[in-house]
Order: sequence, then structure tokens, then C-alpha cells
Amino acid sequence: MSSNSGETPLPLRMVISACAGMGAATICHPLDVIRVNMQVDSEGGSKPKYKGTIDAGKQIYAANGLRRGLYAGLSAAYLRQWLYGSCRIGLYSQALAHYKKNNNDTTPGLGMKMLMGSIAGGIGACVGNPSELALVRMGADNKKPPEQRRNYSNVLNCISRVAKEEGVGALWQGAGATVIRAMLMGSCLMGITSESKEVLMKTGYFGKDPSGVPLMFVSATISSFGANCITMPLDVVKSRLQNMKGKAYSGMLDCAQKSVAQEGVLVLWKGFTPAFIKLAPYTIISLTFLEKLNVMITGKAGL
Repeated sequence: MSSNSGETPLPLRMVISACAGMGAATICHPLDVIRVNMQVDSEGGSKPKYKGTIDAGKQIYAANGLRRGLYAGLSAAYLRQWLYGSCRIGLYSQALAHYKKNNNDTTPGLGMKMLMGSIAGGIGACVGNPSELALVRMGADNKKPPEQRRNYSNVLNCISRVAKEEGVGALWQGAGATVIRAMLMGSCLMGITSESKEVLMKTGYFGKDPSGVPLMFVSATISSFGANCITMPLDVVKSRLQNMKGKAYSGMLDCAQKSVAQEGVLVLWKGFTPAFIKLAPYTIISLTFLEKLNVMITGKAGL
């Protein structure tokens, strides 16, 4: 279907990106559920329910099992890959290929890569916010008392009910935090991963395969740690805004200020461990899948 000389069309890049993301989401979703539950835990000054990542996982599994507990909201995670993931990675790889094509196959510098990743991430977040909101709500629903649960049956049920009960605009609740976080995440993950790959390949220790598992493992781990440190406060604010009932917060700053006032500044990095434990393997798996699919379908790497 492709050759090394032809440019891969954007729709194909986006489909490959979504498929790679779905593969990673299938494996890593329980950590996302744990992250969301920890981020909304002790909200409003209530007593913390979880002692840590492992305890949260145990409690969620004990209360609701695997499918309705640790894999709650998986359909939203899949939709998120088709909306957000396809844009973030697909648009970035397209921009990278376009730059090389117009600059005698010269690779852009780290700053340009981070800018490309930031723009791609921001666009993906705007498109994918409804699925992000559904992912948070479905993942955290079982934490609520039975009488307060929303009991969404799947991602489409969640999105349609939010639009009907709260208005279409509610689907973009927390969009500001989502977009800013996605721009930072995109610049770190995509830009630093690409740059790390180039630097590591030049050492000669990782062979010549741009989709090699050891190469992807190291480069994705480096970018994941940096991205997680930078974006965690926005992730906590985003989760709380998207999970709130009524008007608990007036916006991003109000949410951050109230959370810090009630729980201390470290609340902004709440859920860091499950987020990193999820983000690192998720990035490794999704980008490895991505590059393997790119090489298999188009004959060349995408990053």
C-alpha cells in the first residue's frame, strides 16, 4: 500500500495512531482508573479513602471487580484514542514529514519538534474533550455513594446524557485545563521522544531500527517522566473540574486554589505514581505499536 518514496496520507497516519493508542489503552487502562480515583479522592476536604496506588487498586477491584472497576470507562478510553490520540500523533508525524520534505530531509531541532507536538496536542484536546470528560466520569463513578452515581452504561450513553441533562457545552467542561495540559504533554512526549531517538541512535548502542523496542523503551521513558512532572497539576485540576457536580469550582484557578487551600500544595501532584506508571508503559507500548505499524504499512517510521 505504500512505498518509501510516497508520503503517507494524513488519514492513514491518524488511523495508525488511533490503533496504536487502543492497543496501549487496553493494557494500561486500570492505571488510568486508579489515577482518576486518587485525583478526586479527599476532594472538598473529605477524609482520604486511599493510602496509595496499590491500596487504591485493591479497593477498586474489591468493590467492583475487573470489568466494572479497574476497566470502568474503557469504551471512553477507546473513543479518546480515535479523537485525541489520532490527532496528537497523526498531526505531529504529518508535520514532521512535511518539514523534512521541504528541508532536504533535514530533521527539525528540539524546539520545533516541541512546537509541533504542542499544536498537535492542543488540536487533539479540543476535538477529544467529550471523550476525556467521559473517561474521568466513568472511571470515578464507582467511588461515589450508590445514590450519587451517574451509572453510565458506555461512552455514548455518557456523552448523550451529559448533552441532554447539562447542555452540549458541558461536554467541554474543563477544556481549558485539558488543552493546556495536552499542549504541554504533546510538546514533551512527541518532541522529546523524537529528539531522544535521534540522540540514542547516534550512540550506536540501539542499532539502526527506528522502531526497535529498546530504543523506544528508553526514549519514551525519558519523555514520559518529564511530561508527567510538568503536566500533573493541570491533570488534577482537569479531573476535578470534569468530575464535579453543580458549580463546585468556577474555573481552573478557583479549583487549584481551593484544592491547595484544603489539601496542601502537593495535592497538585496527587496520583503522580499511577500516572507515571501508566504513562511510561503506555507511551512505550503506543509508540512502539505506532512505529511497527508505520513500518509494516508504509515502509518507514513515522517519528
